Amino acid sequence: MCLRNTARQVAVVLTALALAGVAAAQSVSPDWRRLGNSALDLSLASVATGPIERVWYADDGSRVFARASAERTYVTDDFETWTAVPSGESTPIPPQSALASRSPEAGARIRGERESRTRVYAIGRYVYRSDDAGTSWTNVTSFKGASILGDGMLDLAMSPRDPDEVVVATDNGVWRSVDGGQSWSGLNQTLPNLLVRRLLSTPQGANGTRAAIDVDGKLTPFEWQPGEKQAWRAVQDPDFERDQKLSEALSASLQTRITAVAVAGEYMYAGSADGRLWSSSDRGSTFTPGPDQYSAPIQAIFADPRAPQLALAALGARFADATASASAPHVLRTINGGGFWDDLTSNLPDIEASGIAADRGSGAVYVATGRGVFLAFEDLSAAGAAAAWTPVPSAVPNARTTDVRLDPFGHQLYVAIEGYGVYAAPAPHRFRSPRIVSAADLADRPAAPGALVTVFGANVRSARAGSLDSPVLAASDAKSEIQIPFEATGTSLSLALDATSGPLTLGIPLQHTAPAIFVDAEGAPMVLDADAGVLLDTMRPARSNSRIQILATGLGQVSPPWRSGLPAPMENPPAVQAPVRAFLDRVPVQVTRATLAPGYVGFYLIEVQLPKLVNYGPAELYIEADGQPSNRVRVYIEP
Repeated sequence: MCLRNTARQVAVVLTALALAGVAAAQSVSPDWRRLGNSALDLSLASVATGPIERVWYADDGSRVFARASAERTYVTDDFETWTAVPSGESTPIPPQSALASRSPEAGARIRGERESRTRVYAIGRYVYRSDDAGTSWTNVTSFKGASILGDGMLDLAMSPRDPDEVVVATDNGVWRSVDGGQSWSGLNQTLPNLLVRRLLSTPQGANGTRAAIDVDGKLTPFEWQPGEKQAWRAVQDPDFERDQKLSEALSASLQTRITAVAVAGEYMYAGSADGRLWSSSDRGSTFTPGPDQYSAPIQAIFADPRAPQLALAALGARFADATASASAPHVLRTINGGGFWDDLTSNLPDIEASGIAADRGSGAVYVATGRGVFLAFEDLSAAGAAAAWTPVPSAVPNARTTDVRLDPFGHQLYVAIEGYGVYAAPAPHRFRSPRIVSAADLADRPAAPGALVTVFGANVRSARAGSLDSPVLAASDAKSEIQIPFEATGTSLSLALDATSGPLTLGIPLQHTAPAIFVDAEGAPMVLDADAGVLLDTMRPARSNSRIQILATGLGQVSPPWRSGLPAPMENPPAVQAPVRAFLDRVPVQVTRATLAPGYVGFYLIEVQLPKLVNYGPAELYIEADGQPSNRVRVYIEP
């Protein structure tokens, strides 16, 4: 049984999926997990990142410094791992300007050691090297009329201990050559300089995390794909494109620069760089201006798709020429479709707010600011006094947060941190409003006999479903894992929970089957190569004609019957009673068996024989049990 060898891998994925460890919304730091890295796939010599303004060597050549902005400087001594230089620490930049008899192109900047009479470099559109003090030049980055390091050469430094070693700063990161420019490698894999400006979507179905990232001064949608290991990759995002076109059209019609838009049902909202708000209740046929103009730009708007008349706006830093008495709130709310806006700023620091998200059911509002994320609980259905804001401990202290987003179910919180990328954690407001979700993908869906569910926001000591015990498999202050009894019947289930915070009763719909494939926090599915016993991802794709194993829950009753809370046997595990089917890109594939997963509680194992395939790349995979479909996941295939 190949699954025997995967226990440690499965445990790692489950730990990542759990994201447990938060004790209270305002008292303990969320257990943040980073999604992806800081690298972009821009089809250059290596992975890229954001712009680096200056680059230089330490006097002895043992370290390289990179300045991303006036506030962010990083250093590496192994040319792989970068660390932030503490704010205020002196990092003098040695002079690198040099003399040359001529320039390789108009406006090129010459770099090297003044004492060197031969080797000098130049940067312009390309990088150039001269071995005769500029009499002649060799272009060392040109390929088919473009630079292999991208556009925007910003700085260059030559190592003081080896003239063949050089680093270049560009709009796309830091690049290094140790052979005088004959070959180049990027130093961007761990350089925390990813300029995420907007979170576009959270992992769902076959899609991963999507974000709008600043590349060469332009926002471009990228995705950290499920199972990705290397870099963020550019994608087409219809919602992003719609919002961009809407902003452009409104900027023209309203004769001002529109900086934020939101669409919910028939309602549309728009905000401008000069602090004005507009709303439409007829899908944009007509727009009505708000009653006020504020002394700060509108940075982001959140509109609730289930209550379109509710919207929230985040405002940036106060205009420099604004008077002290000018109205410059940072958070606004409307409950009547933009007729008027309440000021919810309250005790929020007087600093730029750049992103906003809310969960209407609990009244939780999150705002991203230059000092991190803040949380308040507001009455989102009626006007009233603003509640107090409390800081949510950051994944990266003292870093600027550029956006915040909740998953569609309001269970997980996602933040974009300037330079460092995207992080996720259980949403702190859930500790005031516990919910039952599928343990497989943390989505709201019915349960089934034998399924695993997660109770977000409660440390459960014991659970009962009517007269039946529901085994508690794991519990923390953030979440608890519970198995629905195999004996459960009916169309709904009421779970009576004994939690550390007190008794709690939560209901959930019940079906004969409610299949769900397990995924990690990035949306990567728990799908294994049946022969090698390893999890599949972009680096280890499934092969044509191979067998894969899918780990799922919610497949219902098994034969022979099995006791809840008991790990399935390693040999001859009980078989699923319901008919199980699997689909790859919506085409049926052969299911060779469907059983409880040997050695696990609440897990099911579906083994699939892949056909001979001629296509390669990502494919959509899902299963059905008794006609009920699971979540869609993304797998990678090679012929």
